[in-house]
Amino acid sequence: MVRDTELLADRFEEHRGRLRAVAYRMLGSLAEAEDAVQEAWLKLSRSDADEIDNLGGWLTTVVGRVCLDMLRSRTRRHEEPLDDTFVPDPVIRPLTQIDPEQEVLQADSVGLALLVVLETLEPAERIAFVLHDMFAVPFDDIAPVVERSSAATRQLASRARRRVKGATPTSEPDLGRQRQVLDAFMAASRAGDFEALLAVLDPDIVLRVDSGPLVGGAAASKVVRGAKPVAEQAMLFREFARYARLVYVNGAVGVLNAPEGQPQSVLGVTIAGGRITEMYILADPERLAGLDLPDLGPVLSSPPAPRRPARTLGARRHRTGGSAT
Repeated sequence: MVRDTELLADRFEEHRGRLRAVAYRMLGSLAEAEDAVQEAWLKLSRSDADEIDNLGGWLTTVVGRVCLDMLRSRTRRHEEPLDDTFVPDPVIRPLTQIDPEQEVLQADSVGLALLVVLETLEPAERIAFVLHDMFAVPFDDIAPVVERSSAATRQLASRARRRVKGATPTSEPDLGRQRQVLDAFMAASRAGDFEALLAVLDPDIVLRVDSGPLVGGAAASKVVRGAKPVAEQAMLFREFARYARLVYVNGAVGVLNAPEGQPQSVLGVTIAGGRITEMYILADPERLAGLDLPDLGPVLSSPPAPRRPARTLGARRHRTGGSAT
């Protein structure tokens, strides 16, 4: 019996990565996605696995049902939908040299902009769209999950597809160009160069800051529109730019601010035409503390340390940066 359980666990682990990807796109929360995957394992462990012909498909639909229940529970808990300041949990990876094949995988990651749009869909629409359009699950398999006919499920996905297409901003796919724009933005922020900031921001840029319910004052959650007001925000917090690390945020180049190794904010952007058109900042202390941050090494975007006088060269040097984990 123990051996059978171990074999079943091994089979489940083969599907865990895909299941987490499905749940994350449905929920926009890494912690909730992990909970949904764990619930799928519990359901599998209580089922007769020998009667399941397609384990991957079975697990995917189970995760779909769990996520649908979680999305509906969110709706019941909140009298109003999430406001415009909501920023989904970011997936952060070190910014290192990658080969062309890895670059394709990065580009295939789901962006924060798309996750923000998915938050505007009704639960059943989101499930139908994610399962069919992102993971090629047939409508006949999705229909029982959303408790609709196959034809009605197809309509759900079609309606969601139109809304996503109309609301998701276009984005620069080239990672090298993304980095050039972010480098320019961070250099202007560190220098306090207002005109340089304006040059790298689209005139109609939208900034969303999600600081959670407990942060107030200038750092509170907000939506800011227009290049000048966004540049003013960057100037207001420019003292933290020296702690910035360029990282991958959901497959695109973004920024992690981690003073003394403690994550303070994560910035994701949408870039088009050589300018930043959308900015998404997660600065909620509670949610940041729950992120699984990789070992990012030294600060990537910090300015060079000032040259010390010759008489102090033998003294112990101040060490900047540190691990963000």
